[in-house]
Amino acid sequence: MLNLYFVRHGETEWNVQNRLQGQLDSRLTSNGIQSARLLARKLEATKFESVISSSSKRAVHTAELLIGNRPLSFRTDEHLLEINLGSWQGKTVEEIKKMDPHNYNCYFHHPNLYMRNENETENFIDVKERLEAFLKTMQKTYQSGNLLIVTHGMVIKVLQMMCKSNSIKQLWDPPAIEGTSLTVVRIEEGKRELLLEGSLSHKRGFPQV
Repeated sequence: MLNLYFVRHGETEWNVQNRLQGQLDSRLTSNGIQSARLLARKLEATKFESVISSSSKRAVHTAELLIGNRPLSFRTDEHLLEINLGSWQGKTVEEIKKMDPHNYNCYFHHPNLYMRNENETENFIDVKERLEAFLKTMQKTYQSGNLLIVTHGMVIKVLQMMCKSNSIKQLWDPPAIEGTSLTVVRIEEGKRELLLEGSLSHKRGFPQV
């Protein structure tokens, strides 16, 4: 039995400004840092085989805060990067709505129709494929134990969709995935089960998984 503890990175400066980051980056805010430290306290009794993070600086910083002084192995994995949004990256949601209203509407309201032709820009199927590859590698590499995985909001939304066998149309179904929220997936005999989704309970008490 393998438990995957997926954590979204802490709140960033661009999150506060309502800018889409994609594979660009901005720094964690003081709130993001504090929230990661709170989660670290709640997870300190959980034994992890390894910590794996997106290579984005905001994810790596969050992972470092979660690890603290614990002697845990740590590495980054490109499969865990946020969706590549091309020319949208670094722009506010309102700016994107004005400059590209059709694709904005598809992205936020009809995700099954979201498809752009910019070089390197990804759609949700692209994220699903690399996340599937990551999960299969974890299943082959670790037969049991707990893994701490630090990644991004869209990656975890796609993870929810996959574990529930939902369609891309349902991508934005709740719960929301906020900064430092915890989502836990159990893999047993090849089956994936969501045990926890988007939990922020480290700010008020932590349920045992």
